[in-house]
Amino acid sequence: MNQLLRCVLPFLLASLTVPVVHAYPIDGYADTGIRRVEGARLANEGQARGAKQPPGGLLTSPQVDLRLLDQKELNLPPKDPEFTAGLMNLLGKNASNYGVAVLDLSDPDKPRYAEHRGNYRQNVGSVGKIVVALGLFQALADAWPDDIEQRTQILRNTSVTADAFSQRDHHKIRIFDVEKRKLTRRTMRIGDQGSLWEYLDWMLSVSSNSAASMTMREAMLLRQYGKDYPPSENEIKRFFKETPRKELTALFQLTFFEPITRNGLSLQKLRQGSFFTRKGKHLVNGGGNSYGTARELMLFALRMEQGRLVDEFSSRQIKRLLYMTERRIRYASSPALKNAAVYFKSGSLYSCVEEEGFTCKPYAGNKRNYMNSMTIVESPAENRHLHYISTLVSNVLRRNAAVEQQSMATWIHRLIERAHKQ
Repeated sequence: MNQLLRCVLPFLLASLTVPVVHAYPIDGYADTGIRRVEGARLANEGQARGAKQPPGGLLTSPQVDLRLLDQKELNLPPKDPEFTAGLMNLLGKNASNYGVAVLDLSDPDKPRYAEHRGNYRQNVGSVGKIVVALGLFQALADAWPDDIEQRTQILRNTSVTADAFSQRDHHKIRIFDVEKRKLTRRTMRIGDQGSLWEYLDWMLSVSSNSAASMTMREAMLLRQYGKDYPPSENEIKRFFKETPRKELTALFQLTFFEPITRNGLSLQKLRQGSFFTRKGKHLVNGGGNSYGTARELMLFALRMEQGRLVDEFSSRQIKRLLYMTERRIRYASSPALKNAAVYFKSGSLYSCVEEEGFTCKPYAGNKRNYMNSMTIVESPAENRHLHYISTLVSNVLRRNAAVEQQSMATWIHRLIERAHKQ
């Protein structure tokens, strides 16, 4: 495909296998060209097949905004003893298997913070895709620091064609035919096309590893070519074939490691060290492990709300890409959050060894059973009586971690509700 067509075409790590999540406000198609978003809007209006949105998933794009722009100097306050004690009570006997942080912003003049094992570090699975988004938006801003319109056009009009980097993944992407009003759910294939914005959406909404690896490829290309992005398909092939592996590793780290420290975060506590697909890892060695902590994920979310991840435009777009507008999973599936706007990313990694009387099941490993989440809650969605950030990393063996985190979400929500009774 030639460069002109790329520029103008409009448009391990697992999630639960049946429920799916969708991100970005459902009115966003006109601005972004994300076709799946239009499918979600039409389904909600009964004009196409698909699930309707919960009450908390109906905010429009202008309503999905950054909430702490006037508090850019806010840092995590000291741990509130009473709040932390309440959180510890929720964790109970499994406290040693959790790292958790909760920042209650419901009274913005009196934020409260609770934390337990905030610096406990483990592989956070697909939560690491927020680092990919940060890397891409940083590269975009570095290329066009004073031109938001050009950045928007790049996101909307750059056509990305899936190649070997996308292979392979069991997560199904959503391809919506706007004219025929037909939604197709399937795994990504080589040759699939979508805009850069659509690949970001596929990466964060249905946690597609294929889309994540393609987005990582594009972020590296943005970093390499700057204002000359996007290169032609032939140039992309030449670049990854002819560039020495050590140089590709250096470019990977420049693209995904350096933005962490530039944005006031710790590379020792949050890092995505590899591609999300086997083929991507074969083509480019990231040169590092992947991990996160509850505290660093909290700082990521806080800086996003403050407009401090790259800049306000980038922070706002990342938050909108994390806005859940369909079926919710894991922590976000708590019935207590039905009326809440939820901004969410989760990731898991489980494995099993032979054990008498034990049957290995998804998300209930006996060797490791990592479940991780970063969640912003605004409840109810329209007036935000409650506003808080919750981050968890857990490793509770032999128990369904998705159910465990759903329960934790309910308990945390009730804890915060009791503190703000009207």
